Amino acid sequence: MGQKVNPVGFRLAVNKDWRSKWFATGKNYTENLRNDIAIRDYIRNKLPFAGLAKVNIERAWNSVRVTLHTARPGLVIGRKGQGIEDITTDLSRIAGDKQVKVDIFEIKQPETDAQLVAENIAVQLERRISFRRAMKRALQTAMDFGAEGIRIRVAGRLGGADIARAEWYRRGKVPLQTLRVPLDYGFAEARTVYGVIGIKVWVNKKEDSGEQPRGPRRPGGPRPGGRPGPRRGA
Repeated sequence: MGQKVNPVGFRLAVNKDWRSKWFATGKNYTENLRNDIAIRDYIRNKLPFAGLAKVNIERAWNSVRVTLHTARPGLVIGRKGQGIEDITTDLSRIAGDKQVKVDIFEIKQPETDAQLVAENIAVQLERRISFRRAMKRALQTAMDFGAEGIRIRVAGRLGGADIARAEWYRRGKVPLQTLRVPLDYGFAEARTVYGVIGIKVWVNKKEDSGEQPRGPRRPGGPRPGGRPGPRRGA
């Protein structure tokens, strides 16, 4: 069952957070939900090559804060800040003339971000690069940059085959049911001449067990659990 649940929703309130933070009831909830979708669609279409991993939206009484997680902040800001000003103006119009503040968060290692890895593979498939070559290159790059494990799954008419199928590769440890593992998940679609190919990526970052390191145990002394150790003979 763990493989069929979205890894982000499965880990909410454990080590993942909501990407939209606001509270509304009734008709206001529907309007805010549609507005969030419109904001994300606009940003995706406005910045297709900016390396956007995710867009977080926070709402207060009459203001909206949009946080862009991107691997290319310079492309978002634009020359002399003109790009960010245009985005802020357009988002204010989409949000119903509310006050909009745009924050930019730079992703230091895009090679280990699941969403960016999936989008990179999608771009290569659209350029007619072999799907096995693109997957193996992404696997090796992520492991070289310190990932604990990575799994990539592609599904569709791979290589122009008449019948759709799915293939996946994995390197390292990718436990899907262990909540303490900081697992990152990304999904992208490659629109090729043969049809749409879906790409799913799971990246396992460094696991923090939270256990304290144990010191050396003395012979005959008390063990860490409080039980006495074996005694030496006379």
